Amino acid sequence: MPIILITDTLIFLLIAVGIGFGVYAARHEHLRGPWLQVGRSSVGVAALVVILFYVGIGLLDSLHFHPRIEPVVPVAALTSTPTQADAEVDAAEQTATARAQQINGRDEDAPTYSTQIISVLDLWLSGLRERQEKTFSAPFATQLFVKEAIEQPDGSVVRGYPRLEHGGTHLGDPSRRGVDIALRGLFGMLTGLIVWVALMAILIAVLALRWRQSFNESAQAIWRGETEFPWRVGLITLALMLVLSFVAAELAAKYHILGTDKVGEDVFYQSLKSIRTGLVIGTLTTLVMLPAAVILGIMAGYFGGRTDDVIQYLYTTLNSIPGVLLIAAAILMLQVYMTNHADQFQSLVERADLRLLFLCIILGVTSWTGLCRLLRGESLKLREADYVQAARSLGVRHSTVISRHILPNVLHIVMITLVLDFSGLVLAEAVLSYVNIGVDPTMNSWGNMINSARLELARDPVVWWSLAAAFMFMFTLVLAANLLADVVRDAFDPRLRSAT
Repeated sequence: MPIILITDTLIFLLIAVGIGFGVYAARHEHLRGPWLQVGRSSVGVAALVVILFYVGIGLLDSLHFHPRIEPVVPVAALTSTPTQADAEVDAAEQTATARAQQINGRDEDAPTYSTQIISVLDLWLSGLRERQEKTFSAPFATQLFVKEAIEQPDGSVVRGYPRLEHGGTHLGDPSRRGVDIALRGLFGMLTGLIVWVALMAILIAVLALRWRQSFNESAQAIWRGETEFPWRVGLITLALMLVLSFVAAELAAKYHILGTDKVGEDVFYQSLKSIRTGLVIGTLTTLVMLPAAVILGIMAGYFGGRTDDVIQYLYTTLNSIPGVLLIAAAILMLQVYMTNHADQFQSLVERADLRLLFLCIILGVTSWTGLCRLLRGESLKLREADYVQAARSLGVRHSTVISRHILPNVLHIVMITLVLDFSGLVLAEAVLSYVNIGVDPTMNSWGNMINSARLELARDPVVWWSLAAAFMFMFTLVLAANLLADVVRDAFDPRLRSAT
């Protein structure tokens, strides 16, 4: 049974806004031109492919539902032959059950759903989610990382490293682990390449129809780099991501490729689940900060006077409050509210989702001031332009002047700021969760992974894989976002465009 969380609604709303903006930009040259320039950049295309993989995983993790509970047939009913007395008892029970269901208005064939909330990604990764070990295990290990008392066949007890319950159990001889990993990795690589070749063939066929060329001519033009858009770079990046994905999927089916944590949960599964949290923090915060920053910034610069003074006083006062203290106070108030009203939350998932939304709101409230100040300065300059002064002297309404002359000329600042702030917000979640004022501890996030792994760095030997996994996934997303942000800045900055 599907269920929509608050953040799920906002995510799909943000997607709808993005699609609407894309349609709007395609119809206006001053926006279509810079985005075409972004598409012509090899770095921008490669970064966009990586980000789309992250976004796809995040969307799969945003489709939540209650799983269906399958009816359990009693074992006795399958193994024993009913007697006459048992048949009479069963008939009486069925009659009573039918009457009770008729009174309660419940259909006997109606499915029963669990109160647990899972996502499509959880269903897809059910093997990783359900395979839980006792405690730590290293990446690709077949034994626990911690010694335990092992009972020998002769009855004696020795301390050693017991075999894992799930990781590498298909191997009769653990010494063949290296060969098995190599063969499975090779099979995953070949599968990824086959899928990539199929997707590449579809793309080349579509482009050939569009360019009115033969399939071979289009393929040669792409691989020689003779096309307007860097399709070759995009296809190479797609091949790399597909190969890594299929290799990881093939190996994760039999091993814990990134090890397990203290309670035996798969670290690779936690890293994939943390992608949605990072994307929500980086995107929904912009949905909160954007209206206030754009409206107040343009109003302060365009109207000036007392309006400018009030808005300046507002964001100056807000900037004087340390952001970390404001976030900590807000999260503490939310925790007190959730503790006093525990009956309003049917599950831990809804409780954690509300805290995530509240964190996005607080980050948006504390981060809109920078963009507001930039838009105020640009609006101060634009209101003195000749075409704006002419429109005002002709009696055009202020709302029309702002929508037709001011807003289109400050959109490049909005785009540059939003893309640059995305990576900073993803890192902010990790830092806030590290100091226990971020997302709920029950929610998977890179910050929570780092927070739980920091104490394990003092162990001997060191448990390093949880920290390394969180760093690797977060580094890849932030690096791709920063590279795309540089390309967007170069494309939308009027000074750079005029220089070229």
